[in-house]
Amino acid sequence: MATLLESLRSHTTVVADTGDFESMRLYQPTDATTNPSLILKAVQQETYRHLLERCVKAQPDAPTADLVDRLLVSFGREILNIVPGRVSTEIDARLSFNTSATIERARRVIGLYAAEGFGRERVLIKIASTWEGIQAARVLQAEGIHCNLTLLFSLVQAAACAKAGAQLISPFVGRIYDWHKKQQGANWNEEANAGANDPGVLSVSRIYAYYKAFGIPTEIMGASFRNTGQILALAGCDLLTISPDLLAQLSGVDGDVPARLTTAITGGGLPEVIPTDEESFRFLLNEDAMASDKLAEGIRAFVADSRKLDALIEIQRPKR
Repeated sequence: MATLLESLRSHTTVVADTGDFESMRLYQPTDATTNPSLILKAVQQETYRHLLERCVKAQPDAPTADLVDRLLVSFGREILNIVPGRVSTEIDARLSFNTSATIERARRVIGLYAAEGFGRERVLIKIASTWEGIQAARVLQAEGIHCNLTLLFSLVQAAACAKAGAQLISPFVGRIYDWHKKQQGANWNEEANAGANDPGVLSVSRIYAYYKAFGIPTEIMGASFRNTGQILALAGCDLLTISPDLLAQLSGVDGDVPARLTTAITGGGLPEVIPTDEESFRFLLNEDAMASDKLAEGIRAFVADSRKLDALIEIQRPKR
């Protein structure tokens, strides 16, 4: 009998959510995603420190931001030599509210990949799903630079990303789950909020239904999982990006995984169209306490890790 991971692949593209190359070789995902936190974790390991050292040694006087981009592309290059599909490389979260700066950095990252011999069809530029980030994606997509809109927690974000022509969105299942669990405190019932009833799973299911109802081609990649139950409840989603620990759990158990998300769930008429102009976007996002809280929190966390990565680069610079 097939393992749960093998069975899942028959419905969904499996993506590795890690900066660990060995995990990718072991579990053989189609794509891979990274973020500042994962890269920071990786470069502090002896196995990957040489990538940081090599970047700084090659251009010791380069601006820190340029060295960060080169480091991210160094990881991306190694990943693309392992996976057959795409790698997601994230733009500095400090630019989450600056459309023009995000566009400039994305173009630079794509240029660095091109210099390494990788075409833009194999790279997804990860951008936070702020209004400014989504507008940057609109411009980049028009140039043929594919974008992965991340830190996505609400249907209005998903609708705006689709309107901008984003290649892919990454709704964060686990962080939605975390918020609701914290809000309910002692009243939280884990069993009642598991599987298809998980708040994060329900959020992705609504986005999936909305996209399929209107024939939206933007890919949906569930992300940020806390347990395998969340993953299995989203079998049939376009893609799922999964950490090495959860990949190991799925690969260690035999079983059949039926598709849970199908176009059949859109029955009963078209859903209400979500307005995607700037005023409506900002209002509806603000009305969603969970989404606005988790978006802000996520940006702060990525910014903190980006600053730590900057500090590691500065330590590596040769002393004058």
